[in-house]
Amino acid sequence: MNPLYTAGIALYGGAARMASIGSPKVRHMLHGQSETLRRIIAFRQRIAPDGFDVWFHAASLGEFEQARPIIDTLLERNPALSILLSFFSPSGYEVRCDYHPRVAVVYLPFDMPSRVDAFLNAAKPHMAIFVKYEFWGNYLEKLKRRGIPTYIISAIFRPTQRFFKPWGGTFRRMLTNFEHLYVQDERSRRLLASIGINNVTVAGDTRFDRVTAIRKSCRPIPEIEAFLGEKEDRPFTIVFGSSWERDEDVYIPWLKDNPDAKAIIAPHEFDKNRLASMRRRLGSEQTILFSDFKQIYERSPREAAEVAHKLKYVIIDCFGLLSSLYSYADTAYVGGGFGAGIHNINEAATYGIPVLFGPRHAKFKEAADLIDCGGAFCIHSSEEFRTAIDPLLDENTRKKAGKAAGDYIAANIGASDRIMADIFP
Repeated sequence: MNPLYTAGIALYGGAARMASIGSPKVRHMLHGQSETLRRIIAFRQRIAPDGFDVWFHAASLGEFEQARPIIDTLLERNPALSILLSFFSPSGYEVRCDYHPRVAVVYLPFDMPSRVDAFLNAAKPHMAIFVKYEFWGNYLEKLKRRGIPTYIISAIFRPTQRFFKPWGGTFRRMLTNFEHLYVQDERSRRLLASIGINNVTVAGDTRFDRVTAIRKSCRPIPEIEAFLGEKEDRPFTIVFGSSWERDEDVYIPWLKDNPDAKAIIAPHEFDKNRLASMRRRLGSEQTILFSDFKQIYERSPREAAEVAHKLKYVIIDCFGLLSSLYSYADTAYVGGGFGAGIHNINEAATYGIPVLFGPRHAKFKEAADLIDCGGAFCIHSSEEFRTAIDPLLDENTRKKAGKAAGDYIAANIGASDRIMADIFP
């Protein structure tokens, strides 16, 4: 690989070590990387003596959700299959580290040649599948040299990426290491063709398949039903998913001005200080943590119903509920759009409800598509939030937007089947 690229990765690794002094998240990542080879060897002894049948790599939890329909189908078809799943981010690893007995979950070491060799020597994968936008030059080059077929799924390309710049030769060469590229849309295929990459199939985004499966297996949450009250008498309910502080700056003023509405808020992170701050901002007397309300409900559902009458907001302080929470929403707001980028808006739209989010969504094709079809609304400020959500208080307006969102999801399922039929006929 280009020495300048490798030098850049080395600098990145050094910066991460410095950042770990003040960041528990980065410390977890570095510690996890130090344990990767040991974990691989231990899993190999139990489930993959001849090497892993398939290695999947996803940057974080969202990308894992795009790989999950294929992983689950493979395990259903062949329960003896061995799968290696690597993450770069702690948010993916920590949630899915015990995903399945036949899936070894590890952190991906930094893309340095010696570490790549050690990783591949330990894992001995027979095939590799990267997800969406994971392009690690040394890994890809060494996989090809070893004759290990490598694919990327649910990939999406934009003209602003380095592959399409006059100086982007190093990054264009990365793409030649893939056996095949499965992209989300025709624009991506055309962009790749413009730089001579033609082993490409427009398969769509596997995340549509995943959120559809989630909706079908949605489970009731009795504590939330107690919080909202009887179905026929429930107030307008909005679920705020993956909420960050910048998102709260936008929507809390509207909540304060609309006391008849109820809100279910799932913050992206929920350490003790963060939860205390949220309760203060919302009003402690009207706000309860889900864990506290759950204790009341388990003690007495009747008492929980009485307490719920005094409450407007519940803050979700645990993992694993968000996808089911959207089933209780009249409208959803998905966070991240005032930071690094929006989170999974399909997870909400699949329930046929309107979706709101912030401005940073350029990397997400589904965001532009949902806006175009009338199923979603982008907001830049608290004033725009108010302008977007007030019309949705009208049931007919809300149902029309929700139908557009649900129809869009339904029209885009099937990517997983197309990829499965091609790679695993």
